[in-house]
Amino acid sequence: MAAPGPRPQPLLLLLLVALLAASAPRRADAWGKEGHIMVCKIAERYLSEEAAAAVQELLPESAGGELSTMCPWADTMRFRYHWASPLHYANTPNVCNFKFSRDCHNSRGQQGMCVVGAINNYTDQLYTYGDSPKSSYNLTESLMFLAHFVGDVHQPLHVGYEEDEGGNTIMVRWYRRKANLHHVWDVSIIDTVMKDFYNKSLDTMVGALQTNLTEGWSDDVGHWENCANKKATCANDYAIESIHLSCNYAYKDVVQNITLGDDYYFTRYPVVEKRLAQAGVRLALILNRIFDKKKADTMPLYVQ
Repeated sequence: MAAPGPRPQPLLLLLLVALLAASAPRRADAWGKEGHIMVCKIAERYLSEEAAAAVQELLPESAGGELSTMCPWADTMRFRYHWASPLHYANTPNVCNFKFSRDCHNSRGQQGMCVVGAINNYTDQLYTYGDSPKSSYNLTESLMFLAHFVGDVHQPLHVGYEEDEGGNTIMVRWYRRKANLHHVWDVSIIDTVMKDFYNKSLDTMVGALQTNLTEGWSDDVGHWENCANKKATCANDYAIESIHLSCNYAYKDVVQNITLGDDYYFTRYPVVEKRLAQAGVRLALILNRIFDKKKADTMPLYVQ
């Protein structure tokens, strides 16, 4: 019997894993954990009683009764659900418009495998809530995916250019810290805003956004859900908004290795704050439409 060959050394295995990881497509998590929590905290305030009850029933026990605790969940599942990775974003062929038929697919060309398709898909699944016989879908996961992807589509660079992977390959400095442009929009702007204006408190920032919804943005809120597709989600429109914001704000005046400071920060953070608020309001409207069928055609905002 031949002697067994030498076993791979642990160091070689680590190097192999690192090489494979380096060669994999790079994608940052949209908004980061804090941004997703903010979106869902806003949404929770605008759920109708019927929608809030359905959400409570579907949430896992680990949520502690709060949707916001589960909104970062989809990012934690990327290594378990590899198929879901392209559902967090959509790429355009380096143009400032989004077309579903052209842009919503995964790397194998499978149509519908992008953030817009995901929002529509999980919305359709949740419409089976309360069906008899019981829905065949895992509606708990459908809810958590939907809540996350509504946040994702509102991060402008989650509808960005294919050639730079939504800003992931554009290296910059955020003041003195190295980052990529995508991370700046996911995390850095929010972290800096929380430090500068909200005493590093997520809840204080959420409160300020909610105040703007009833004051500074009050004339705009009624238009945030307007689109041709009243039954579904308007997700296509949200993606169109995001690519426009990517071109007009995120990418504008940015080149490799640029230092982004006050000029960029003070003209971009209002965009981030408004997108977080829009995502929260729109998530609530989608959930109200799904779970509060008696008021599906006229959905007022419910502030609890």
